Amino acid sequence: MAFLSTQPYKGTRDFFPEDMRFREAMFSVMHDVVRRYGFDEVDAPIIEPIDIYLAKTSEEIVGQQIYSFTDRGDRKVAIRPEMTPTVARMVAARFHETPKPIRWYSIPNVWRYEQPGKGRLREHWQLNCDIFGAASEKLADLELLNLAVDLLRGYGANETHFKVYLSHRGILNGVLGGELKLPAEKWPAVARIMDKRAKVKPEAYTEMLANEGVSAAQSAELDRFLNDKLEYLKAKSHLEGAAYVLEMMTSLAELGLEKFIEYDPAVVRGFDYYTGLVFEVFDTHPENRRSLFGGGRYNNLVGAFGKETLNAVGFGMGDVTLEDFLRTHKLLADVPRRVDLYIALLDDTLATHALRLAASLRARGLRVESALAAGKLGKQFQEAEKKGIPRVVILGSDEAASGICTVKTLASGEQKKLKAEEI
Repeated sequence: MAFLSTQPYKGTRDFFPEDMRFREAMFSVMHDVVRRYGFDEVDAPIIEPIDIYLAKTSEEIVGQQIYSFTDRGDRKVAIRPEMTPTVARMVAARFHETPKPIRWYSIPNVWRYEQPGKGRLREHWQLNCDIFGAASEKLADLELLNLAVDLLRGYGANETHFKVYLSHRGILNGVLGGELKLPAEKWPAVARIMDKRAKVKPEAYTEMLANEGVSAAQSAELDRFLNDKLEYLKAKSHLEGAAYVLEMMTSLAELGLEKFIEYDPAVVRGFDYYTGLVFEVFDTHPENRRSLFGGGRYNNLVGAFGKETLNAVGFGMGDVTLEDFLRTHKLLADVPRRVDLYIALLDDTLATHALRLAASLRARGLRVESALAAGKLGKQFQEAEKKGIPRVVILGSDEAASGICTVKTLASGEQKKLKAEEI
């Protein structure tokens, strides 16, 4: 007889109790920090009509990574690969009755069919934070960047653990189209090559640009853009977004965030999506030097669902890369099991008495595990110890008759006689 596999579907995880405790601790920091910024939590179905992704999600996700199928009503649907289109749909559905600006967050699980690897799975959970309809886009951008930094600081991280790199889609478009005079259909390919610049040899980088029709003069101008950074913006102040980024960097310094956030023109992110500010958060540890999460401004998405539209800025932070970051920097340890008391049962005739005692202790807020069968005391001590329960309430016929229990602390061996209400 062939047995079924005990392994989960490729690219997914089982969460055993110790994994759930770590995840709960990780998520609790998210909830705490985000709510301090006045965000409300939302959620939505995991299945959406595929049209909402065809309209605005990147070509790579839709063409290669999306889980889609036709349901029994002959509707083409998809398991969500990201949450932002769903949130934009929800904002459009409550457009008039929801006070602006809207601050919403969620921690959904999302699915993408891709090759699993370090920091990358087919299913993961992702914190999404979005601000819609702010009167000042600059203040909303600053607020969101501040939140991104505070989220990691909420785990005890500081500027030595991570860096935030920001740019602006208008600047990149202006350089590629205005300074380099490349046709618009070439921009995404050249942007992808820019993103690989630090990961490949210089000659390979030059060859990739040449293959896209970028001349030596254009390549030299692109190098000036990438290397001179803020000085390039000062010299090319006519570029859309240049003055904005310079103002942002001044404001970030005034907020004390300059040690966390830098301008980096190589930050690209999704071409079909973002309309202004874009940013990426990177782990600085040599063993985990990678992007942790990112986001930016996407002002055109809500308008896909109706005549009214709202400006929007947001980010998504996945739990897989976050866990790698926290474990690499030893910022969040495994969380021990938390049960306060174990009620040892010496006689089956006292089972109801034990359950009543457990109920009264639980009503007072204690976490109590009660033996589900009578047994030898030594074995029950061992069971409690294996489960990490620090104290055992011994319940035998004498204790039941007197109403006084013996409570043993396993680590020290100390025993106390206590009435039930004193435990």
